[in-house]
Amino acid sequence: QVQLVESGGGSVQAGGSLRLSCTTSGLTSSSYTMAWFRLAPGKEREGRIASDGVAAIDADGSTKYADSVKGRFTISQDSAKNTLYLQIDALKPEDTGMYYCTAGPRVLFRLLVSKPTASVFQSLYWGQGTQVTVSS
Repeated sequence: QVQLVESGGGSVQAGGSLRLSCTTSGLTSSSYTMAWFRLAPGKEREGRIASDGVAAIDADGSTKYADSVKGRFTISQDSAKNTLYLQIDALKPEDTGMYYCTAGPRVLFRLLVSKPTASVFQSLYWGQGTQVTVSS
C-alpha cells in the first residue's frame, strides 16, 4: 500500500523560506516519478484536479519546474530516507495554497508541470497535503 505523508507547511511572511517534506512508503523510488502540486485558494471545491504541478523529479534525478517557481523552488529526494523535499525560497503571496506530494509512473514525468490531463491526475498517488500561507 502506497502512502505519502507531507509535512513542513506553515504561515510565513513574503520573502521567507519553507522546506516541505513528503515521507513515502510502499513504493520503490527508482520506479516512480515524484512531484509537488499546489492547489490555490478558492479552488478547493474543484478538488485536486484543479491543482498545478510546480516541481517534478524523476528517478534518474532529472527535474522540471513550473515557470512561476523557477529559481525559487528546489525539489530533491533522499532515497535512503524515502523522503521527497521541496525547498521554497523567496516566498510570494501567490505561493499560498495546499501542497500535495504525488508519485506516479515515470512515463508521466514530462507531463506533470504542464497542465496534466484528468487521466494523468488519476494515475497518481496523492498525499493529504500540507498548507502554505504567505502573507505580504
